[in-house]
Amino acid sequence: MAKELCEDNCYVALTHEYLDAKVMMDKVRSPKAGAIVLFAGTTRDNFAGKPVKELQYTSYEPRALQTMLSICKAIVQKHSLTSIAMIHRLGVVPIGEESILITVSSPHRQAAWRAGEEALEECKEKVEVWKKEEFGGEEGGVWRANRDGAVGERVDEDKEKKKPEMGPHGPILRPKRPGERGHGPVVRNYQLGS
Repeated sequence: MAKELCEDNCYVALTHEYLDAKVMMDKVRSPKAGAIVLFAGTTRDNFAGKPVKELQYTSYEPRALQTMLSICKAIVQKHSLTSIAMIHRLGVVPIGEESILITVSSPHRQAAWRAGEEALEECKEKVEVWKKEEFGGEEGGVWRANRDGAVGERVDEDKEKKKPEMGPHGPILRPKRPGERGHGPVVRNYQLGS
């Protein structure tokens, strides 16, 4: 079941379920809109020449939802949109399946195109979601901020099997690279990993 927020012509959600593009397009459909733009980010089968088995996403969900909503509200105002919807998948996302869908409706196509691109870039820059790329074969995986070209840190399988650091609500899952900017805020003043 998705965790979602809906306010001021903005819909945002995080889910572990398969993403449905038609459902997201229906969330922004309006007789006032002359254009609907859909962006679907999918898991590809390689990264930097290495075979990718799958992606795994984790998030600080309450904060991520608020950040997503803030981004959407600002974009609706800036581009005079009819509405916007953004959903990000968490957990394992196999090759060929979507990890994010963004739909934008507007009276005119130019504003919809610009707003869709801006929404994606803002999401990748600010939302508290991180990904682990699982490589095929003996490669293991790499945690990285969820943005293009972000440097990651190889996952040591032995360390991954150890008991995770515990927080008040369960295990703490976060990227292993302090200070890295990307799909979430800069992490400072923490000694992450061991």
